Amino acid sequence: MGLAQGQDAPKKTAVDMSSAHDEEVRINTRRAAMSGWIGSALEYYDFALYSQAAALVFPTVFFPEGNASAALIASLATYAVGYVARPVGAIVLGALGDRHGRKRVLVWAMLLMGFSTLAVGLLPTYQQVGILSPLLLVCLRLVQGFAVAGELGGASAMIVEHAPDEKRGFFASFSLQGTQFGSILATGVMLPLAAFLGDETFAAWGWRIPFLLSAVVILAGYLIRRHVQEPPAYLQSRDEKRSVRDRFPVIELVTRYPLLTLRCILIIFTNVIGMTTLVFGVSYGTNDGYGIGFTSSDMLWVTLIANIVAVCTIPVFGALSDRIGRKTFMIVGTLAGGALSGLYLMAVQSHHLVMVFVMVIIVQGICFQMWNATFATFFQEQFPMRIRVTGFAVTQNIGSCWPPSSPPYSPQSPLRVPPTSRW
Repeated sequence: MGLAQGQDAPKKTAVDMSSAHDEEVRINTRRAAMSGWIGSALEYYDFALYSQAAALVFPTVFFPEGNASAALIASLATYAVGYVARPVGAIVLGALGDRHGRKRVLVWAMLLMGFSTLAVGLLPTYQQVGILSPLLLVCLRLVQGFAVAGELGGASAMIVEHAPDEKRGFFASFSLQGTQFGSILATGVMLPLAAFLGDETFAAWGWRIPFLLSAVVILAGYLIRRHVQEPPAYLQSRDEKRSVRDRFPVIELVTRYPLLTLRCILIIFTNVIGMTTLVFGVSYGTNDGYGIGFTSSDMLWVTLIANIVAVCTIPVFGALSDRIGRKTFMIVGTLAGGALSGLYLMAVQSHHLVMVFVMVIIVQGICFQMWNATFATFFQEQFPMRIRVTGFAVTQNIGSCWPPSSPPYSPQSPLRVPPTSRW
């Protein structure tokens, strides 16, 4: 029978309202995780392109000929200089994310990264404009470093604040999985170009194609992130604590949480494992000055396989961290990855490609990802919501400055380039 005329429709019960709220939470959490995944993938596509090109082609494109070892050092130095800008970007973009919204910082980080990477693909070579070429490269690298400083802090904060407490680790791991997929995408574009164009053509113009594709990154990232909703918990916190928020977030961070800040910075030093395998390892294996003899294609395949394995293991470790705890994976991953990194470099030095694949899967794909999949959630849980993006961004990016800023070898190192180079 229908309702009598004028009779009110049945009111929603408390169970119905609770179910509707739970469904809304699930939808928003998935959207936030997808936004973090896609945005991080696109932004780290740009970042990974630069690291690979700095090791493979930039020494001959942007620096004078005649001394291959010096050119390689200078090229890797332009990679490292981006880390100098990261603490500045962390402070500025962290404040933007904490005071004006997680979504805003994610959109700005994406646009800055996309335009700077596109511009790298348009730069003239050293043979065309001389010293101006590497100077422009350094300037664009500084913009990249500034932009990437706000990416993970904003993305992981948005995901953690949307996700239910019992699934924070799982959902927050998607932003880290996105960074690995971005590296796969970069390698997947570079690999066929390096393989089919040949070394001369690839160095002449082929390397520019992946950088020019950043135009797609700019458009896709903007469209995706401008429609993501701010976490309700963040909006409520921002409205309730305006008097506290009047302080610049980094000032509150260093004055009220100095020991926590220092501890998180030291934890980030674990990144040296990733730099050893996927940045120095590529240079070490391919640069003629070391005399090992791997081709660019060989080491790009090594990088690709390592990142494919990482994409598979990250959500597994993220989910397990919700049950076992973050610290267990962070400690085991750091100790095991650090101890085995030397064996990976020994495999590269022995020119044993199969062993290189085995070791990079163990070190980069498994051990390092135990830490990588869980540290973002752990850091977000350490800082109060009003300075959460700043706390994550500042500690992550200051901690990241040390490992990649170190020279790829030193005069006392057994990995030293010989005085004469065949390149």
